[in-house]
Amino acid sequence: MFLFDVHLDLAMNAMEWNRDLTLPVSEIREREKGKTDKPDRGNNTVSFPAMRKGKVGLCVATQIARYVKKDNPLPGWHSQHQAWAQTQGQLAWYKAMEAAEEMVQITDTKGLEKHLKLWQSNQNKKPIGYILSLEGADSIVDLSYLEKSYEAGLRAIGPAHYGPGVYAHGTDSVGGIGVKGKELLKKIEELNLILDATHLCDVSFWETMDVYNGPVWASHQLCRTFVDHNRQFSDEQLKELISREAVIGIALDAWMMVPNWVRGKSDPKEMGVNLEVMINNMDHICQLAGNTNHVGIGTDLDGGFGTEQGPYDVDTIADLQKIPGLLSKRGYTESDIEKITSQNFLNFLKRVWK
Repeated sequence: MFLFDVHLDLAMNAMEWNRDLTLPVSEIREREKGKTDKPDRGNNTVSFPAMRKGKVGLCVATQIARYVKKDNPLPGWHSQHQAWAQTQGQLAWYKAMEAAEEMVQITDTKGLEKHLKLWQSNQNKKPIGYILSLEGADSIVDLSYLEKSYEAGLRAIGPAHYGPGVYAHGTDSVGGIGVKGKELLKKIEELNLILDATHLCDVSFWETMDVYNGPVWASHQLCRTFVDHNRQFSDEQLKELISREAVIGIALDAWMMVPNWVRGKSDPKEMGVNLEVMINNMDHICQLAGNTNHVGIGTDLDGGFGTEQGPYDVDTIADLQKIPGLLSKRGYTESDIEKITSQNFLNFLKRVWK
């Protein structure tokens, strides 16, 4: 079954983790043996061959670069201009992958339909389609930079990531969106960009919902009802997104999937972290909505973690092909399964881009 993963940090892996994603996962792991600079070294799950094997033919791929003020202990760049330059290096990698015919950028309905048709063909090595998204808006020095990004193909944006940001407060911080945040949201609407609500703290989330009227989704999210942490969305937040015709992509980071996960210590198997937990979250959103129209896949695989902090039944991204069978066992019909694995997000894009 064709799969659409709505959150992958591909350029971050290439440019900061120095991973050649054109190689098989096994070769990347072999090259990282013995390295300890990142907690997930040798545990990667994503590469282009693995995506093709799993028929993950389309993804939302990110640019990401945080700006941190002096008192912010999080890792990040010391100026917005540096953060911008980092995102442009990531963009250059995507363009290089396009030139190598590994990827193709999707920016409109015509390109989307063409790409879907290609993946129905018998062509041997198909390019991975990607829709460009900015995770955290700190690199937008001023609103003219957002216009530049749109011209370069940006089609989705999350105002915040972790901590306090320039335009909003993100995970593990508390605060609103302020004047700059409101100006950003107005520009997002004007450009018909998709607002990614993922990572907004509760205050920023509700302030955003009060003033924003454009398209919104949550690309990589889970339900607070299972893990009581501000990174997850409450039922009230999920219902708000559902009322706005949003789609929520379900993520696969273990600490978000089960309570009491300890980074660097907990073991996925011992903690019961598997794809069934993903299905539980999908099912919960379907029950809240009363239908199967508002949930999809947004794994965040290799978003700073690997097999050491992911489902034990996912060795590579190709294992996402287990999802249809798991949904079927829960009583979901073939039509429902197609919606969840790709059609919900595809229909969202066609509606927004019409």
